[in-house]
Amino acid sequence: MTSHTQRKVAIVTGGSRGIGRGCVERLAEDGFAVVVGYATNVAEAGEAVAAVTARGSEALAVSADVGDETAVAGLFDAAEKTFGGVDVVVHAAARMTLAPLADFDLDELDEMLRINVRGTYVVCQQAARRLRPGGSLVNFSSSVLGRALPNYTGYAGSKGAVEALTFILAHELRGRDINVNAVAPGPTGTEMFLEGKTDEQIEFFAKAAPLERLGTPSDIAQAVAFLTSAAGHWVNGQTIKVNGGLH
Repeated sequence: MTSHTQRKVAIVTGGSRGIGRGCVERLAEDGFAVVVGYATNVAEAGEAVAAVTARGSEALAVSADVGDETAVAGLFDAAEKTFGGVDVVVHAAARMTLAPLADFDLDELDEMLRINVRGTYVVCQQAARRLRPGGSLVNFSSSVLGRALPNYTGYAGSKGAVEALTFILAHELRGRDINVNAVAPGPTGTEMFLEGKTDEQIEFFAKAAPLERLGTPSDIAQAVAFLTSAAGHWVNGQTIKVNGGLH
């Protein structure tokens, strides 16, 4: 086992599935010990840990509702207690509810904003307090911002808040040697994206980008790996679109 002074440690929220799971596995390939944050998917979180440990890396699954500041503090506590500190935080946990604004169920809107906006503030607050010098924070926006997609008012609005927070937090952490960025994926073949969509809708999104396919969790995780590496450390306060050229 690598000593605490040598090992780099990453927390990935939403790490049990989708893009978060892709980031867990990619960061483990780069030598990180990974804490898999998840809400309720115990079995899938266990599978993520098993996939990492099978390759000789270290991982730990910790349940934490990202909207609950006590639970998120516990997630960071577990990372520090088990692995000695936190060098990278990738905040991939999110919720997507789609409906025309005129018909939007406001209770569902409140829950989405709780996860996507409050959750980002909660996770970033702990990251700002605890990331070690030289560390990285990556949030998730979406390439739906700036596009006229009906039914996306709530989701796009929540991700606009993420971009604003990311840019300002990068400046608040001046002098700490921590870079803070957001990744804005395009349509990516995850359970969250595919849910409720017809084959025709999926085909529309797959053809929208010049590369004419949906993204994969691995595509997105490669960009996250760059931003959290020494090679990407000079990138700071940015939202990086990773979407195959979608505009």
